[in-house]
Amino acid sequence: MTADVRGSSRPAGEGLDFLIAESKKGRPMTLALACPYGDDALGAACRAQREGVARAVLIGDAARIRSTAERDGCDITGITLVDEPDDDRAVEASVRMVSSGEADFLMKGLVKTSTLLKAVLDKEWGLRTGSLLSHLFLFEVAVLGGRVIGVSDGGMNTYPDLGAKVKIIENAVACFHRIGTPQPKIAALAAVEAVNPDMKATLEAAALAKMNERGQIKGCLVDGPLALDNAVSEEAARIKGISSPVAGSADMLLVPDIESGNFVGKVLMYMTGGKGAGVILGARKPIVLTSRFDSVETKLLSISLGAVVARG
Repeated sequence: MTADVRGSSRPAGEGLDFLIAESKKGRPMTLALACPYGDDALGAACRAQREGVARAVLIGDAARIRSTAERDGCDITGITLVDEPDDDRAVEASVRMVSSGEADFLMKGLVKTSTLLKAVLDKEWGLRTGSLLSHLFLFEVAVLGGRVIGVSDGGMNTYPDLGAKVKIIENAVACFHRIGTPQPKIAALAAVEAVNPDMKATLEAAALAKMNERGQIKGCLVDGPLALDNAVSEEAARIKGISSPVAGSADMLLVPDIESGNFVGKVLMYMTGGKGAGVILGARKPIVLTSRFDSVETKLLSISLGAVVARG
């Protein structure tokens, strides 16, 4: 039997392509891409500029960038290059461009995430706000009819406590508002849907739901604990006797830790034929952070998401 699943805020089957259309509204946002030497980041940036998604600035070893472009068949004509052969200084220059307003958002190329984040968190010229940084990945899930579901945090925070989970939700809610979901439904996941004193994830999920009910977490609906099946399937929720405005129609899955987020994300991406878009939130401007194995399409969608969030 096919599970009854549906989206809650955007038209069914719309998928993630709306991000590309949204990114083209208004003036083009400027993307600072640090060390664009491979992993399809350069190709995605070139497509973004060619299709009017964003204006790209490539920061790194200019000779290596040109060589990579030639190897990968990328036309970088008309794209600004900033020549900085040293990776650390290229990352610093990229972050400074965003911090100063010369660029609107940041993207990681072929450089360590730790190197990028060290620059982002620099107290003098970085992008820190005092808020928690968190990663949000939006997945277009083919087996759910193209439904878009977010997952957070499967890329930044390892074992977030209750306070950190509140901030992860707040970051995600602000992003959902910017992409046109005014009241996102957040499912706080656990292995089971019943509160169990021996399972910390269920206790924190229940606390988050109560905080939302009392107005401590705003702009969204939060419920939990919910298991993955009854978070995305109305049929599963009905069979288990769960009555909730979130069950079966979650816009985002709040995962209890980085391992579960990583697993859920990779299943959605690689085992269900899905595609996605990912950004780091909580900095002054969004940071496009994708996996080395993500496709050009996913990187382009991530740039589109970053552009929409950067426009505010």
